[in-house]
Amino acid sequence: MTGRTGGAPAGRLLLARHAETVWHAENRYAGSRSDPDLTETGLRQVQDLARGALAAGVDAVVSSALRRAVRTATPTAEALGVPLQRVPELREVDFGELEGRTRAEADPELVRRFVADPVAHPFPGAEPPAEAAARVAGALRAVGARLPGHTVLVVGHSTALRLALCALLGLPVAHYRRIFPRLDNVAVTEVRLPADPSHPASLLSLNRILPV
Repeated sequence: MTGRTGGAPAGRLLLARHAETVWHAENRYAGSRSDPDLTETGLRQVQDLARGALAAGVDAVVSSALRRAVRTATPTAEALGVPLQRVPELREVDFGELEGRTRAEADPELVRRFVADPVAHPFPGAEPPAEAAARVAGALRAVGARLPGHTVLVVGHSTALRLALCALLGLPVAHYRRIFPRLDNVAVTEVRLPADPSHPASLLSLNRILPV
């Protein structure tokens, strides 16, 4: 299945998690209210992503408006000579009480319930995962509709992208952590969106580093 049902050609989206941040080693929850800096490793990763995106035929670049995503996407946009399109709806999930903290610093019972079913038991004060999935999936569909036939690098965030993938592929959002256990920094997941938004997207690759 090509992901086309007539009309304009479907968009090819390369979804990438932002580069490594200073919170990565401790696995702190960096959501929509946090914006840690990139590490030295992260700054090298963004250059590798730019080279890989050029080789992959990317011709448009979109990112979350959070700084860590913008800093990851900017070198690719500059290398291509195209504007970076910032989409606030691609922001990371708000993790509520866990924002800026590690699981070890949280109530163990809250963590246990979240791991068992993150949709039924989100962290207190957090954005409901189902709402985040709809928000980010809607933003990605809008990008595809605005840039039909293009190969678009979309730089976003781990949890937000995993939730959106479930929504786009017609998979249960409650199982996003099991279906997509991780997205590595600057790794790319390729999807093709159908012309009819009521149809599921096609998953072409998952969590791969683009060759440079």
